This record gives sequence, structure tokens and C-alpha cells, in this order.
Amino acid sequence: MGGFTQYLEMFRIAGQGETKMGTEIERKFLLKNDTWRSLAEGTRYRQGYLNRSKECTVRVRTIDGGGYLTIKGPNKGATRIEYDYAIPESDARSMLDDLCEKPVIEKKRHKIDFAGHVWEVDEFFGENTGLIVAEVELESEDQCFEKPEWIGDEVTGDPMYYNTSLVTHPYVKW
Repeated sequence: MGGFTQYLEMFRIAGQGETKMGTEIERKFLLKNDTWRSLAEGTRYRQGYLNRSKECTVRVRTIDGGGYLTIKGPNKGATRIEYDYAIPESDARSMLDDLCEKPVIEKKRHKIDFAGHVWEVDEFFGENTGLIVAEVELESEDQCFEKPEWIGDEVTGDPMYYNTSLVTHPYVKW
């Protein structure tokens, strides 16, 4: 048993916390301007990686007093399998500080409703200060959707913009 299957089995056995399983289909974009800022307050995220291979990503996050462990399978276009587990925030903080690769990703996520979809605008801090991207989750890769006027070029398939890449290639060094 290796890679993705190994991590998945480890967390099935642990059986802790709330679990969400599904397929993630999302598209990622740069932004043209700052007009989105007046549309949402934003929530602070801190996240790091226990594993960043192409076959399996294991991410730890803290959000609003909660902790989360997420296991993602390989990208297939804009689609990938995702398992999300709620864990104690203290465990998540400890993993971020002691086990995750550095730098830990720090960002503020702004959720904006537009034309029947929720756009997530991520504003990065720390070693990724200056990077701002927007993502929209879809039901299928070919689903049509309307883009807000502040959405710029699509970067969905560009590994430079993957959160996992920002650990080894922070935005401030581009």
C-alpha cells in the first residue's frame, strides 16, 4: 500500500472527527483589480503540508478556531479526490509548528457570492505577500459559469499557483 491509499487508510483507522469525502472540481484565476475587496470580510487561514507528492497531498489547516486535516489525490485536469477531517485545533497548530514544511502558508480567504457560485479570493501573507488568486468550485469541468468583472487570467493548470508549490517557491522569490 503506498501514497494516497496509505494515507487514506491511516485516517480511516483513526476514525476521529467529522469527515467529508468528495471530488473537488475548481478553477483558479488571477485578479484584474481590487473591486472585490468591498464584497467580503475574509477569514484567516494557516496551512502546511505533511506530504506534497503528485499522487497525494496531506494538508493541515487552522481556520476560525478549528483544525482540519485534508488528503487529496492526484490532479486530473481541474478535478481531484478530497477527504477532509476535523481535528482538534491544538493538534493542527502543533503539526503546523513542528511537522509541516516551512514556510507555512498564511492567507485570508474572502468568500463572495456571484451569479450562483461562491468565489474564494485568497490573499496571501508572509513569504507569499502580494499574491491574490480566486477559485470557484464547479459541479463538472465543463460547467459554464459567469466571471465577475474583477477576474483576470486563468491559472488552473499552472503548478506555480498551487498552494503546495508556494512552500518551495514562495511568491516573493518569483
